[in-house]
Amino acid sequence: MKGLRQVELVVRKLTAGYAGHTAVDGVDLSVAPGRVVAIVGPNGCGKSTLLRAVARLHRPSSGSVRVGADDIWQLSQRQAAHRIALLAQSPQSPEAVTVAGLVRYGRHPHQGLFRQWSREDERAVREALESTGVADLAARRLDQLSGGQRQRCWLAMVLAQQTPIVLLDEPTSALDLGHAVEVLGLVREVAAAGRTVVMVLHDLASAARYADVLVAMKNGGVVASGPPRETVDAALVKELYGIDADILRAPDDGSPVVVPVAGPPVPAAGR
Repeated sequence: MKGLRQVELVVRKLTAGYAGHTAVDGVDLSVAPGRVVAIVGPNGCGKSTLLRAVARLHRPSSGSVRVGADDIWQLSQRQAAHRIALLAQSPQSPEAVTVAGLVRYGRHPHQGLFRQWSREDERAVREALESTGVADLAARRLDQLSGGQRQRCWLAMVLAQQTPIVLLDEPTSALDLGHAVEVLGLVREVAAAGRTVVMVLHDLASAARYADVLVAMKNGGVVASGPPRETVDAALVKELYGIDADILRAPDDGSPVVVPVAGPPVPAAGR
């Protein structure tokens, strides 16, 4: 990630929706370089719409998204792709593409009529493959890999784009616990190298453990924001998900662990 520019992401009064429905309502968000932000909340609260508006894929009705000094919606699509990269939920790859071929797609925004494939592109692909631990899979077909391996390959493609801002929409949704932990650990490494990472997560416990800042959304707005240790409590869990929970502390780092309170036992069939 040689020469990567570190910039702040600033969202101000962002409002966006679909066909008369407001999905995101006046959201403010500031993220410093090298930080991991996890956006959490119930289904339909506006998490993915917010991410798409920041990624310049869904035009907001009002508000702004700035990367450093640049308003992302005032840039061309190619210029924006030099600043923000998005890994969508359940991405689709071309049939029979190899891992190296997939990661090379991340360099597309850097190509042009007078700018063809270069040593810089080759270096960016190599660094992305190595940093995600998939260099030894470069010649393999993506559809021959496990779910965890595929997700690391997709992340490598995003990193090859070499943007200061990385957006991830449910990066662990189709992964088992072991692969989810692996991918979230990789996200921490990406941030440690200087990139800003904003991800949508369903799992509140994972968000609390791996994020520097947790943003909780409900009904299109932000109801809580801050370091997970200061933000996650029983009242927030109740507000977001309508359940009672005990909040414990992880023995190694003190991050909050959400334990839902068990309800009454369900009667066995026939009783």
